[in-house]
Amino acid sequence: MGGTGTLKAVLFDRDGTLVVDVPYNGDPKLVQPMDGALSALERVRRAGLATGVVTNQSGVARGLVTLDQVMSVNQRVDELLGPFDVWEICPHGPKDGCDCRKPAPGMILGACSTLGLLPEEVAFVGDIGADMEAAAAAGARSVLVPTDVTRREEIAAARFVAEDLGQAVDLVLSGALEEQDTRV
Repeated sequence: MGGTGTLKAVLFDRDGTLVVDVPYNGDPKLVQPMDGALSALERVRRAGLATGVVTNQSGVARGLVTLDQVMSVNQRVDELLGPFDVWEICPHGPKDGCDCRKPAPGMILGACSTLGLLPEEVAFVGDIGADMEAAAAAGARSVLVPTDVTRREEIAAARFVAEDLGQAVDLVLSGALEEQDTRV
């Protein structure tokens, strides 16, 4: 449909991308979608693409939230913005050395495996450099949607930058990310 080309799924970061970032949120009542998130997701789904969420949740490793609390928040995100075809969560801390915590590619590769897709058939939308690095390491395409916490150098390093989720979806659905395949 349209210019999606070989893309078959769009994965999204959770906090700061799909929902307003509430640090170490364990309370589903605090979940607030980002402006335009639902309409952007609806457009992706109407185009026939799968959707998923890939999220670092180091608050679990830090003892600030339980995995059950993270799952309750994720359930609320799914109620407001879903259904999502796949969820990938990394409960580890930055020093745990796991291969799932972004910028490592593990969660993106896991989502691809669950969906039965190759990484090059997937786009990842996030708000920080670690999101873009994880996508690159996995072999997926990516779009950065900067927020107040996004550093200037992360914006400069991103191949595709969108003002908001709507514009990110425009890039995905237009086929613009296909150009990323030729980047060395």
